[in-house]
Amino acid sequence: MGKIARYLNQLTNGDVFDAPEVLEAYSTDRSILKIKPKLVALPESTEDVRKLMRFASQLSSKGIKLPITVRGSGLDEMGADLGNGMIISTEKLDKLLESDRRERLVRTQAGITLKELNTALSVNGLTIPIEGHDDETIGGLISNCPADDWSGKYGGIANFVERMEVVLANGDILQTSKVSKRAATKKSREKTNEGRIYGKILQLLKKNEALIKVLKNNERSLAGYRNIVKVANGPTLDLMPLFFGAEGTLGVITEVILRAVPIQKDIKRVVATFKDLAGAEKFLELAKSLRPLKLDLYDLRAVKTTEENGKKPNEITRRLDKGFVVFIKFEGKCNAKIRKIEHFGKKAPRSMRLFVESNKNVGVFNELENTLTSFVNRIKIGDTVPLMVGFSLPLKSLPNFANDLKLLEKSLKLDLILYGSVSANNYNLSPKITANDEDFRKVAANFLKTSAYVIRRQNGIVTGGLPEGRVKALVTEDDLTEAEKSLYNGIKNTFDRQWLLNPGVKTNTDARFTIRHFRGL
Repeated sequence: MGKIARYLNQLTNGDVFDAPEVLEAYSTDRSILKIKPKLVALPESTEDVRKLMRFASQLSSKGIKLPITVRGSGLDEMGADLGNGMIISTEKLDKLLESDRRERLVRTQAGITLKELNTALSVNGLTIPIEGHDDETIGGLISNCPADDWSGKYGGIANFVERMEVVLANGDILQTSKVSKRAATKKSREKTNEGRIYGKILQLLKKNEALIKVLKNNERSLAGYRNIVKVANGPTLDLMPLFFGAEGTLGVITEVILRAVPIQKDIKRVVATFKDLAGAEKFLELAKSLRPLKLDLYDLRAVKTTEENGKKPNEITRRLDKGFVVFIKFEGKCNAKIRKIEHFGKKAPRSMRLFVESNKNVGVFNELENTLTSFVNRIKIGDTVPLMVGFSLPLKSLPNFANDLKLLEKSLKLDLILYGSVSANNYNLSPKITANDEDFRKVAANFLKTSAYVIRRQNGIVTGGLPEGRVKALVTEDDLTEAEKSLYNGIKNTFDRQWLLNPGVKTNTDARFTIRHFRGL
């Protein structure tokens, strides 16, 4: 063990590693990247995190950079939880600290997983309604702020966080809360780091008032620190929105207070199939207007892929050679909504087939749902890797986008499977390439560039459903105006003056560094 790891082990209650096998284990996530860190720290408390941050800050003041990357469960698809300095893993910050059943509030450490939290809440009939991987941490969900499949109805993780505790780059603690603008101005006069932050943010809000108004009126994007538009709300100011989608670049989230909702037990499913998307737009508009829990779209090849891997053909889709599957979930009292869909189905073209769940076909619906889940969760090292995920598209653009994909498939000689959530406006493209393929770097880089072009051509947003991370940053930095870059750099510099936290993510990205760390090379 090296001197730094030994010193940090003496300094903290948690563990710090520099053993090659540990560094190797934390060098990959679900993205196409592999970046080996110098150290891996597993803090056991907020105080541990503070000590680690102070150490890195002190090193930086002496001219020695030890970048910090925060990591939850290592499920990021865009490489934002990888770094070549010190990884701070929140896996031991996994405690549920307090629960108020009456107020439906819960205080947790940021490393608790979605499954762990919802299992504990379910005892009182409560839940945090997020459709995500069971092992995603609450801190990771906040840092990425993805448009999950249920966010069309529930609004995503940002709707359920009341307050958070954040360790800043210098080791100070920031407790977020709504304050009046007058109180914020008073805070800004305090000779503290927190006072300086409030002062800088107030200055940025005033200086960029016109730009923020423009950003507020534009469609959702998670590039940069777009949530600056939510910091000032009427007479109040709250710094908390800045941390949603910030990917660990502004501070380390250590504790969170969330508001839960009652569990809805009554679920009913509907499936529609189409030969192409030209005939699906009106149906999707109707289904979306009914505010389902889930409204997902899959290229039929997603189902066929799982059949090739052992899943048996499903009765609903086996007659189709090509086309799309629409999978819908309603919760609660939904009979009137189902009747509207059935009425539409009677007038729909023959190319559409409609299936409504009943006592007789529950098994068929279960099989199809398991098949679709298997496809989404199939990403493993050596299997198909994620490249263009988490983009948004106007609903009316879907047919033309599908046509553009056909041309792109011919040009790139790749099968491109489109899938995602219509209700959350969050889509993904899955090319059948692996990190072990010949010319992977060239093929992957070309795919990112051309798919981003096609998304923009159809008025889509590359970061509409998931932040840029390291991978999408290769094609999104040019989407930002110089004024936006200046604003976002100002926000970064406000919270992290030494630029220690996840450098190369969100701002000042380094394309050569990213491409050099593509896996399989």
